[in-house]
Formats: sequence, C-alpha cells, structure tokens
Amino acid sequence: MTQTRTGTNLIGRARVEQGVRLTLEWLAWIAYAVAPLALRIALAVPFFRSGLTKWDGFLELSPAAAFLFEEQFKLHIFGGVYNLPMPDTLALFDAIAEIILPVLLVVGLATRFSALGLLVMTGVIQLVVPDGWANFHLPWAAMAVALIALGPGRLSLDHAVDKACRIRNTRVGA
Repeated sequence: MTQTRTGTNLIGRARVEQGVRLTLEWLAWIAYAVAPLALRIALAVPFFRSGLTKWDGFLELSPAAAFLFEEQFKLHIFGGVYNLPMPDTLALFDAIAEIILPVLLVVGLATRFSALGLLVMTGVIQLVVPDGWANFHLPWAAMAVALIALGPGRLSLDHAVDKACRIRNTRVGA
C-alpha cells in the first residue's frame, strides 16, 4: 500500500508541475504579446503630451515653445551651460517629433526607429535637464532600448506588415 500511495503522490505532483508549467507558458505567451504594446504606450504618452503643448493650432508652433528653446533650455555639458544651436529649428523639429514618433509607437509602425528617435531625444533632454535622470530619463531610455531590442510585438502594424510581406513572398516564390 505504501508503494501505491507513493505512486499516486508522484502522479499528483507531476500533474501539478505540468499545470504550473502550462500556466507559466500561457502567462509568458500573453505577456509577450502585451508587454511591447504596454512599453510603446508608456513611452509615447509623456512625449505626446509634451508635443501637444508646443502647438497653437494646425502647423502653428506656439510662441511659448520657441521661447523655451531660445531662453530657457540650455545644454549642460562638461560643467558649462550653453545656448542651444538654432533654437527655432530645434523647437520645430522637437514639436513635430513629439507628435509623430509617439503616434507611430502606439500603432506600432516603424517601432524600432521611433524608439530610437525618442531615445536620442531623451539623451538631449538629459543634457538640458540633468536632474531628471532618475525620475524620467532613465525609465524613458530603458523603455526605448527595450523596444529597440524586442521589437514592436504581435499587436502592431509592423507585425501585420511583416506577416503580409511574408505571405506575399511565399506566393511569389511558389
């Protein structure tokens, strides 16, 4: 009877282990689909919100945005403080990028390039606001690097385009 109990215990334990393993695989599958989308949205939101403040209307840069780049924003490099080069042009490029790149990220189109653009912007922001690294810049940079490494995920236009191209190439090659 002891052998039967031991055998039953081993079978029960094996079933529990298999159930746990299947549950973990299912969770990983769901997380693999959702994590890139969550990263894309989390990175896009602060940049998009900032971008909205830089416009007064359709293609009309706000005077406040131009003022920030001309008077307020300064580069902190090697212990010195310097004016931004071409502040009006930088303000315009920044305002455009802070709208376009987050939109591309959310829909998952050109995801790695959009994340790279926001990573570069984060680096520049770090040079302008050096005290924000721990609360803002480090998480933004980490999210951008993760998206560059992981890609857009299954819930993205990039994935849909890639899948459509593969199907098309398979048909053309057949």
